[in-house]
Amino acid sequence: MIPTEINKNKKQSLAQTKPQNKILNKLLSLEIIAPVILGIIVLLTWEISVRVMNIPPYLLPGPILVFQTMIQEWNQLFASLLITIKITLVALVVAVVLGVLISMLFAQNKLIERSLFPYAVILQTTPIVAIAPLIIIWLKNNTFAALIFCAWIVAFFPIISNTTLGLNSVDKNLSDMFKLYGASRWQTLIYLRFPSALPYFLGGLKISGGLALIGAVVAEFVAGTGGTRSGIAYQILISSYNLEIPRMFAALFLTTGLGIFIFVLFTVLSDFLLKDWHESSVQKDS
Repeated sequence: MIPTEINKNKKQSLAQTKPQNKILNKLLSLEIIAPVILGIIVLLTWEISVRVMNIPPYLLPGPILVFQTMIQEWNQLFASLLITIKITLVALVVAVVLGVLISMLFAQNKLIERSLFPYAVILQTTPIVAIAPLIIIWLKNNTFAALIFCAWIVAFFPIISNTTLGLNSVDKNLSDMFKLYGASRWQTLIYLRFPSALPYFLGGLKISGGLALIGAVVAEFVAGTGGTRSGIAYQILISSYNLEIPRMFAALFLTTGLGIFIFVLFTVLSDFLLKDWHESSVQKDS
């Protein structure tokens, strides 16, 4: 009994340590350590250059001063960042839902795809800076909805483009097999086209996440809304107007950090969903 219990305990401890070792190895991998080291070198070079060249803070503050300002102004900056996060998330969710639904419609009817897809391209190529003032004027009674609409316009196209490409990139042999077994259109869509389109959709999601943030920030710049409902872009604007350059850089750092977090989050999600079957993630694990 005693040796058996010892073996069971060993097996349980090994089972618990394997995921921990895998996470630790991932964090210590070259693909994470290399950019971190490069970032530290850039920040050190920046700080040393500012000190050696005696550049005044109102022209270019050093990273230490920027981080100090970020800590001092954290409450106000973070509250504004939360507004921008809310706009980004809502716009991204709407872009994903509408993009997937329209892509499904495109996959079922080529005539509809050829009729409507050019207008999606026009929507993508129209500069958001040019039309954002009009949208904000049209929705002047609901500025929050106007900001979401502007961010949605920017984030929408990668979802619909990549998902449509994935739905149409089905292996012909598998498609013929589904037809041979009498599968309906919806069965083919759910069990064949959706799994085929998943890597494309996740790739588009990583792009749209950053674009939704860019769209939200650009719309906030145009709107220039202040008060308690102001986003991080307003903090950048007001800091630049008042020549509070360290505070402006602190807000920029928070915006950049949010963009990096969104990309990393969707990259982890993509690796998790594709790790057991798709070649891109399998090769990464090996």
